[in-house]
Amino acid sequence: MTPAALEPPAPALPPVAGAPRLTAARCELLREIGIVDEYGERRTIHIPAERPLTVFVDRRELVTLMTLGACPELLVLGYLRNQRLIERVQEVESVTVDWDVGAAAVRTHGGLSDLDAKTAHRVVTTGCGQGTVFGDVMTQLDRVSLPDAARARIAQGTLHRMLETMRQQDSIHRKAGSVHGCALFRLAGGAAALEMFVEDVGRHNAIDTIAGWMAMHGVAGADKAFYTTGRLTSEMVMKAAQLGVPIIVSRNGVTAMGHDLATRLGMTLFGRAANRHFLCYTGAERFDAEPEPQRGPVRVVT
Repeated sequence: MTPAALEPPAPALPPVAGAPRLTAARCELLREIGIVDEYGERRTIHIPAERPLTVFVDRRELVTLMTLGACPELLVLGYLRNQRLIERVQEVESVTVDWDVGAAAVRTHGGLSDLDAKTAHRVVTTGCGQGTVFGDVMTQLDRVSLPDAARARIAQGTLHRMLETMRQQDSIHRKAGSVHGCALFRLAGGAAALEMFVEDVGRHNAIDTIAGWMAMHGVAGADKAFYTTGRLTSEMVMKAAQLGVPIIVSRNGVTAMGHDLATRLGMTLFGRAANRHFLCYTGAERFDAEPEPQRGPVRVVT
């Protein structure tokens, strides 16, 4: 599996005016190891190559992210954006990733205002690999603006097409397991076009990478749906809301705090979604249902 498999499947979009310069750091996403299975047979398998990436902003250490390293520059940009440390990517001059030292050097144009105050309070989240949210992010939810139900909707058939696309998607998880995947879909005319797909050791890293890609290319979230293999915690709901994406689909379930936050923001959450099965937890007003026929009881004859 090469890093290219995790980049946007659609033709590359031009960056926004004034976008930062990014390196294109690459690393091995998989490592081959020897194992002994339940039959006592020795063979080789692949496992994800998790590694630390320490982020420095204007030579000041900010955080160390545990990551697969598929699109590290976009991960760093998305992390800064989702933590509200930057509002626009134009504030950043460059992001330079060097895997030899496991570091990402972010250079800004004029420094980040109130960095000490913004990073003083950290909340360790439920994200795989120890996700972190700086404390004031949760207090800024009144700034979230999502389209209303008349303008942002999804039909059951479109949801099925999303799930089928993800079922057929080539992935590291299929080959090695132990990673989460996130995808961004554009909804138009009943279609669900895959815009961006990325995998990482934590679902929060994957959504941050998509956030970086959206910010770098000026992609809005109003006509999008977000898919994740991970559970819908408050962190995941909050990050999707900050991207302006009103509809989230998860292969997993939802936590009570994630549910409450989505209800407050008017978001639509689908969980336990695989094949043709799903549960709509919140925001059914955005959903055009096309109910499956009820299956009759199975009669067992002995």
